[in-house]
Amino acid sequence: MKKIFTASALAIASLSISPMLAAPAAAQARSVAVADVRAAAAQSNAFKTASQQIQTTYKAQIDQQESRGQTLQAELNVLVAKYNEEAKKTPQNQAALQAAAKAVQDKRQSASEELNRIGAPVELALSYVEDQISVRMNEAIKAAMTAKKVDLLLQPDAVLARENNADITDAVVTELNRILPSVSTAVPAGYKPGQLVQQRNQQLIDAARSQQGAAATPAPAAGNQPTTR
Repeated sequence: MKKIFTASALAIASLSISPMLAAPAAAQARSVAVADVRAAAAQSNAFKTASQQIQTTYKAQIDQQESRGQTLQAELNVLVAKYNEEAKKTPQNQAALQAAAKAVQDKRQSASEELNRIGAPVELALSYVEDQISVRMNEAIKAAMTAKKVDLLLQPDAVLARENNADITDAVVTELNRILPSVSTAVPAGYKPGQLVQQRNQQLIDAARSQQGAAATPAPAAGNQPTTR
């Protein structure tokens, strides 16, 4: 289960950073820093606490997935051994070799599907946790930039070289802990992964369109008001 949580924590690749953060141009920036927002999300108190709650709430599914995974791996090992035996034969029986290869392939696919079904409630709960963090990440980043007096923030993989003090990931974690101390692990009925981020993005789009519409509406002309009969 540790693998599930490690992968998921930094599958917070669904983290959506709004364009509003790309404010000043690099040439105008007085202070430039980097931050790993995926790591910040995984290091936040909200994610750590929620992960522990999920491991408790879904212990039965987690244990079942691990136990069943071991059984399926043992079954797969037997099929792989049979395939290797066929591959070593001289001359090779191509029909038997292909049948052995297909048995391995089919077993791998069915095992993966079965384990995914068992772990689906856990993955959905993790997705909901990540989604809740994602919708507040922009706020935490902007607060960290303000606190550190940073004008331009880059992702670590976009930087060729930097000093250690240019990394404000810890500041993002601090702000995230302040803004979002905890999240819910109770997945609402009908929830789909990424739903909260999509809803938040749509709200931002609608607000931007509303502002543009208001700015484009001409002010009423001064003068005599039309008379009515």
